[in-house]
Amino acid sequence: MNLFNSPSVGFEAPFDMLQACHERVERMLALLERLAAYLADHLADPTAQQAAHDVMRYFDMAAPHHHEDEERHVLPRLRQTGHAALADRLAQDHQRMTTAWAALRVQLVDLQAGIKPATDTWPAFVALYRAHIALEEGEAFVLGAQGLNAADLAHMGQEMESRRRG
Repeated sequence: MNLFNSPSVGFEAPFDMLQACHERVERMLALLERLAAYLADHLADPTAQQAAHDVMRYFDMAAPHHHEDEERHVLPRLRQTGHAALADRLAQDHQRMTTAWAALRVQLVDLQAGIKPATDTWPAFVALYRAHIALEEGEAFVLGAQGLNAADLAHMGQEMESRRRG
């Protein structure tokens, strides 16, 4: 499975990049849902272990960068433009997602070790992420991008890219 196969979007369009990240998150959430369904009828076999590895790889590596991008660039912008309540809600979501991921990750580590986990908490993790994405794409990114010029966007994209390279 190629985790990074998404529309060709670069850091020169940072809000498009953030949305492309959401597409990858959605693919990982769908994989997590398929994995839970699979585990209903199967043991912690190599197929399940590989799916767990793929989900962990994304949420361990890419998701923290994505949240940091939003916290450095989108949330401050929302606060500056009078949308502090929205920024606070998104920051709280990030904290809840980080906590939920830590618990889910333990289960996926067990799965990789051949221990079949309970999956009853997984739908709440998926729902939390999906609601967060809907709020960002429906409101936060639109509001956060308002009034930014090409130089602002270029600086934002360069900073996002340099953090990943550094």
